[in-house]
Amino acid sequence: AEMKKQREFYHKLGMEVPGDIKGETCSTKQHLDSHRNGETKPDENSNKETSDEKQEEDNDYHRSDEQVSICLECNSSKLRGLKRKWIRCSAQATVLHLKKFIAKKLNLSSFNELDILCNEEILGKDHTLKFVVVTRWRFKKAPLLLHYRPKMDLL
Repeated sequence: AEMKKQREFYHKLGMEVPGDIKGETCSTKQHLDSHRNGETKPDENSNKETSDEKQEEDNDYHRSDEQVSICLECNSSKLRGLKRKWIRCSAQATVLHLKKFIAKKLNLSSFNELDILCNEEILGKDHTLKFVVVTRWRFKKAPLLLHYRPKMDLL
């Protein structure tokens, strides 16, 4: 009831309600208007509102996650280096994500052809970058230095 009074107050003044996200005001206003008119059935706008909120969350692209700065260097003469070897990404990204990124940038046919190393140790594809930083780069300064090379088949 308090929120309703606050919205009506600002609406009468022709101002935006403080704290509202653009677009939210409109859908909430429609929602309040339908209840004011005595409609009790759930309207279509309530579903649209939740899908809009979900879409805004989806567009975050993990920017609100903890971030890791990485320097990706080539460790082989068989592959070329990246144009931009410095990247910043979510700490929740995995080594597999990096393999796919490098393979795409170097136009490789498969990301399985790559090994990614930290301190000359091959990293597992399911390791998160946070795990790599905590276990392999513990007391060193950022950025995390990773090397990539063609996969070596050891017998």
